[in-house]
Amino acid sequence: MTTTRRIALRSCALLLVSACASKPERDTALPASGGGSSAGASHGGSSSAGAALAGGSTSSARGGASNGSGGALPAGTEGGKAGSGRGGEPPTAGSGSGGGGAGAPSGGKASGGASAAGGLAGATSGGKNSLSGGQANAAGGSAQGGQSGQVRLPSANAGFDYQIGGAYTPPVGVQVVSRDRNSAPAAGIYNICYVNGFQTQPDEDSFWNNQHPDLILKDSSGAPIVDANWGETLLDTSTAEKRAALSSIVGGWIASCASDGFDAVEIDNLDSYSRSQSLLTQANNIAFMQLLSTAAHAHGLAIAQKNSTELLGSASQMGTDFAVAEECNRWGECDAYRSVYGDRVFVIEYRMQDFQKGCSDYPGLSIVLRDLDVSPPSSSSYVYSGC
Repeated sequence: MTTTRRIALRSCALLLVSACASKPERDTALPASGGGSSAGASHGGSSSAGAALAGGSTSSARGGASNGSGGALPAGTEGGKAGSGRGGEPPTAGSGSGGGGAGAPSGGKASGGASAAGGLAGATSGGKNSLSGGQANAAGGSAQGGQSGQVRLPSANAGFDYQIGGAYTPPVGVQVVSRDRNSAPAAGIYNICYVNGFQTQPDEDSFWNNQHPDLILKDSSGAPIVDANWGETLLDTSTAEKRAALSSIVGGWIASCASDGFDAVEIDNLDSYSRSQSLLTQANNIAFMQLLSTAAHAHGLAIAQKNSTELLGSASQMGTDFAVAEECNRWGECDAYRSVYGDRVFVIEYRMQDFQKGCSDYPGLSIVLRDLDVSPPSSSSYVYSGC
């Protein structure tokens, strides 16, 4: 697993709730063409190793796949700064078909049908992100995951765990879990599949540089634009053609989430425009998110907004269904998410005081306290509590 660290930057310092498009909480099931919101921004301050939960600055946690087993929940530790682990094996090149033409990477465990909505998800063969053969078709998923024609939303106020830094047996009472797309879903509960859809994973750079250099965002000198806090190259969503090509790749990952048995996806880094040196706009990324929502719904998966409160007003346009929100208690943003999603807001806090405040102020939300590395119990930095 490749470990990276991030100095998380707030995508907006303040959000007026009245600026967000309000809509009532949805029923648990909705048609596959359902609507709703966005994904991607992170909050916090500077980062270094550790599990600081009782003060100091924080960064948002990001994905990665490793294994662990359950264990006792340690008390929240003091300190300040940390990043998080990311990972999975790097993919090998794949060839794609469908709108935009670009192929999804391959290389390990998942398989399944690969045509996403609108012909945008390109089929590939072999390995971890393989989409040819196997158990799912274009609108399907496994018996545990999404089903054709209907999207199942997570239950509001359900016990929640955030395991994108490493999968492990969910603690007792957890009914909803988020895991990296290279991890297997947990049996018997609702599973959210973490996908980095707007930036590259550091261990996948060779795939993008060798197979899809035209989809990497570059400055006027031809140098890639890199999110320095994570070491991730930004993907180029600036034109309809490039968005379609990217959708054939990311849509393939979404198809794999469905075939692996996940129930929903969260797409990270929707706010990449804020790090793009003004080469990308909010409108570019909103349009790409709409494509990914269409693909997710076609595979019977719900799709979450990941952070980015400044785009809540575009929720219906983007077509997402619920929210995964980091540190909304810390930054006073939970009401903004609730104005759009009701109580289907799954909150991760990294400081004890913010977790306790959230549990007191928002008893209807699913709120979890995690270490900044979102590590498994086998790690000394592991922290988990829920309310």
